[in-house]
Amino acid sequence: MTKAYLLTVALFALAFSLASASDPSPLQDFCVALKDYSDKSAVFVNGKFCKDPKLVTADDFYFCGLNIPRNTYNKVGSNVTNVNVDTFPGLNTLGISLARIDFAPYGQNPPHTHPRGTEILVVLEGTLFVGFVTSNTDNRLFTKTLNKGDVFVFPVGLIHFQVNVGKTNAIAISGLSSQNAGAITIANAVFGSNPPINPDVLTKAFQLDKKVVKYLQKEF
Repeated sequence: MTKAYLLTVALFALAFSLASASDPSPLQDFCVALKDYSDKSAVFVNGKFCKDPKLVTADDFYFCGLNIPRNTYNKVGSNVTNVNVDTFPGLNTLGISLARIDFAPYGQNPPHTHPRGTEILVVLEGTLFVGFVTSNTDNRLFTKTLNKGDVFVFPVGLIHFQVNVGKTNAIAISGLSSQNAGAITIANAVFGSNPPINPDVLTKAFQLDKKVVKYLQKEF
């Protein structure tokens, strides 16, 4: 009886451990498996190659310049300075990154998603109107007006945005739960893809005249 009980417990433990196992979150958009491991082009991995610990210095864990205002003279009136593993090697494998976002008066960080990270934002200067939309089928919109010192969180993968509703420049700092959270700006991805998405697809998807779709594709 005791042996049978122990065997049953062991099998349940094994089943639960397998059920809870999963692949780690990807750190890049895709990683196609190689059939030939001698392929000399196999340089992209899910992460980065590690520096010899003996050669690591304090400078590897240091980043400067986030205090410098960025140029916001562009179509959307904002500029995002990413501090991720590509610009700050010390973040590798730590699962965190951040960004400075500069806004011109009435500038915006257009609707976008971070496929690999949750974002938490704090306003340093100005007033921002922010929000995110939940997934299908509810598509519920959550919005808030933020002032200096206010904090807002955007759940991983959901479409969100920030707009400067003030007459002066605004600054925000975002923390992300990935060393490379990625960013997909909706308008750029849909109307500015390379090669372009067939206009017939977008015409039906957005219920727009094909001429409007082609115009938007030219803009992006």
